[in-house]
Amino acid sequence: MIAQIGEDTRVVVAHSLGSVVAYEALCALPGHQVRALVTIGSPLGIPNLVVSRLQPAPVRDGKAVRGAWPGGDQLEWTNLADLGDVVALVKDLRPVFGERVHSATVSNGAHAHDATSYLTDELCGRAIAEGLA
Repeated sequence: MIAQIGEDTRVVVAHSLGSVVAYEALCALPGHQVRALVTIGSPLGIPNLVVSRLQPAPVRDGKAVRGAWPGGDQLEWTNLADLGDVVALVKDLRPVFGERVHSATVSNGAHAHDATSYLTDELCGRAIAEGLA
């Protein structure tokens, strides 16, 4: 994944476990120029299965665990989760990654984890467009 993020990459969209790969790749590339990270159907907020295994390792702040921010000040991170998506078990990533994450729930109907349903949602399109603007 790291090799796919070049100097001209402005938006990264990642679904499901791919969001973990994208997050770690961006963290491993200090100074990257990505303006928008859009995670859809992401398990990034699951404490023991995912958060505790992230690289870089999250920092414990009292009872809270804080994950690294995957970019600079220019990065906007939008996380979308369907209420019925069991992979995106934790819908709101802000408790782990901070208030800068724009977390929202969407309705994918009977296809709760389907990438196409996420990608055709207005909020997803808006996040991508803003990253390209």
